[in-house]
Amino acid sequence: QSQVAEFGGGLVQPGGSLRLSCAASRLNNYAIGWFRQAPGKERLGVAAISSGGGTIYYRPSVEGRFTISRDSAKNTVYLQMNSLNAEDTAVYYCAVAEGPQLPISPGYPEDYVYWGQGTQVTVSS
Repeated sequence: QSQVAEFGGGLVQPGGSLRLSCAASRLNNYAIGWFRQAPGKERLGVAAISSGGGTIYYRPSVEGRFTISRDSAKNTVYLQMNSLNAEDTAVYYCAVAEGPQLPISPGYPEDYVYWGQGTQVTVSS
């Protein structure tokens, strides 16, 4: 479980939507987290989902706007982002946890072991 790849970033206008995808081998066996990092700021957890999809975490600032989901047939985890605003501009990373359940602190990067290279999301008019 050493190769993780994110797809779907880009430039979007305020109020718009994007869907990010995360793909990795054997991804179905692990909890997955999405993080973001803006220039000069720390990396923050945005959302996370257990391997079975039954337990989900959202950062309060994105709850109601972002939806994390997974498709086991495609070995892919998605992050649907709606009502985007300038504060959502960042590099978004997908990360793989150590096991199938969410970490005790799902929004903390230290609890994830494999990371993708990130995909840029820019919200601007």
